[in-house]
Amino acid sequence: MLRTIRLYQGLALLSLSFVSSAAIAQEACVSLDTGITLPRVQDYAPLIADAAGTTPEAVEFISFAESDDWSMVYAATPVADPGFFFFESVDGGREFKDVWGGIASVSERDEQVAWAEALGAPADLAACFADQTAVIDE
Repeated sequence: MLRTIRLYQGLALLSLSFVSSAAIAQEACVSLDTGITLPRVQDYAPLIADAAGTTPEAVEFISFAESDDWSMVYAATPVADPGFFFFESVDGGREFKDVWGGIASVSERDEQVAWAEALGAPADLAACFADQTAVIDE
């Protein structure tokens, strides 16, 4: 058990080194809970691993944001490019909703917001997502 906790602690610290300053500085995310904590790593790593088809130990956390009953984890796995994994809290558990990978142009920001809101994500979380993905200037 202690070995598993230390593994998760190591993964959490390692994943913090991958957090880009751009992801941290997003204005739309400022009002959200964005802490990548050990309990969150322990809770979300198995969910992301299950969705991605890998192991919890292979999940690298890049960023996190939570609003109301919704959360978004930007994570990397060895089986695909990094993606934004969306979850909704339902009946005391977290339900995986969808994952989005890639980047978009700034002109596509409204489409990114609409995509996340169509999942059911709150407007502030959708805006945070869009600000992190719509990064290409045209």
